[in-house]
Amino acid sequence: MTTAEDPLVVAEFKTNLSELNLYKGNLSALNITSRAFEYEINTPLFSDYSHKQRFIALPEGKSLEYDGNGLPIFPENTVIAKTFFYNIDERDESIGKTIIETRILIKINGLWESGDYKWNSDQSDAILDLNGSTVPITWINANGQSKSIDYEIPSNTDCFTCHQTFDNLTPIGPKLRNLNFTIDGTNQLDQFINAGYLTGITNSTEASNVVNWLDSSASLENRARAYFDINCAHCHVPGGHCADQSSLNLDYETLFTDSQIFERRFSISIRISDHVEGFSMPFIGTTMTHIEGVDLLQEFLDTL
Repeated sequence: MTTAEDPLVVAEFKTNLSELNLYKGNLSALNITSRAFEYEINTPLFSDYSHKQRFIALPEGKSLEYDGNGLPIFPENTVIAKTFFYNIDERDESIGKTIIETRILIKINGLWESGDYKWNSDQSDAILDLNGSTVPITWINANGQSKSIDYEIPSNTDCFTCHQTFDNLTPIGPKLRNLNFTIDGTNQLDQFINAGYLTGITNSTEASNVVNWLDSSASLENRARAYFDINCAHCHVPGGHCADQSSLNLDYETLFTDSQIFERRFSISIRISDHVEGFSMPFIGTTMTHIEGVDLLQEFLDTL
């Protein structure tokens, strides 16, 4: 709940991230304001093995409104934030992290607007940058291997490419079906309902859910469809960026017989098997092939 010490969130694109009052204390600690709440997604988008912190800041006294299994109705001046970072060494998080960018969506006059804040080298703040850039990143993975990439921060045009629905900017991740799962013994959606963040629904059983693609107890088809949904469906749905070029409809709730996955299975296999700029899928948002994800999808496609 909010406390008197935390100032109101500023639902505007200021020059510095610190001016939005989304964090308290040392910014690099990523301690979010008590006027916001974090959320997780059961099957998250792959972004070059980066970690993400996701949270929503609602206007004072407002809540999300249930509107089916997709996105809830967001009140005016809602702020959605997603911060991307790499742990310096995955074997010991206490060593610290390298924070790269914080992507912001703000609902203004009924429409969503986007902005991206690039963190400075001393990790003290982030500056609004709508043009995109490349940041060299090196980290040590869980196996003790040193990894390096040229991480691509998207431009505002890139953001719109993935976030458009019938030419309107829209959030992707916080669909209720993506939030409806148990974390540390408690259902996340029930937490939001009980806290008053979500109204119009009494408990999580009233919403559908999406499986975790890593959950081997779930069916192979559901795991693959969950991966398709979060990584591909924002473009491959009616109204998405690729709707005019492709017949695929990869939304999780689209019946398999209507998805065109079977008909396009060979094309899908080719487009995901290697990272070739301008040809492979997804064509923006990552600079490498997600080996584990591709293995899952290929295993599923091989059964068709």
